[in-house]
Amino acid sequence: MQRLDNFKLPEGFRCRTALFVQIWWFVQTFLFRPSPQFAYSWRRFLLRLFGAKIGKNVIIRPSATITYPWNLTIGDFSWVGDDVVLYNLGPIEIGSNAVVSQRSYLCTGSHDYKSEAFDIHAEKIVVKDKAWIATDVFVAPGVVVNEGAVVGARSSVFEDMPANMICVGYPAKPIKPRMDDEDSNVLAEPLPGTDRHW
Repeated sequence: MQRLDNFKLPEGFRCRTALFVQIWWFVQTFLFRPSPQFAYSWRRFLLRLFGAKIGKNVIIRPSATITYPWNLTIGDFSWVGDDVVLYNLGPIEIGSNAVVSQRSYLCTGSHDYKSEAFDIHAEKIVVKDKAWIATDVFVAPGVVVNEGAVVGARSSVFEDMPANMICVGYPAKPIKPRMDDEDSNVLAEPLPGTDRHW
């Protein structure tokens, strides 16, 4: 069982000084979050100022939380929705034309439950081009959501998701192709076992 008085953050874990981290939190609280919805270029500027690699025309909502911008890469034309948390103690890479919808939580960090010192570690998350993380999805450390995959609302992702598949559940599993010969718009179909649509 953990004894938190033994916990120590590994040297260099944040990749920046404690002061730099605090300056980012100040900027996020007082300059990023209060910015108007349409001020996408302003928020891109602030993230780049703190080391993020942000592509062109990326849309990031002001209520999104980015723990460490220097661990964030986003490709061109991607969206990050309202109240998304990018808990990027380790790197998060989001490709081009990808969507992370509102209230989703991408978590790169965890602790060793067997360690008395509750050792912390981080593993990279990758969301590839044209993937869609729907609303209120949890993505665990080390996961790759492959190109064109859709992760349905309120799913939890603990392993890599295959390309061009719709994946749902706890834990998320692939259930059908995103596009196939029989139905060129599977997102308009009801969710399995319900009369609700995507």
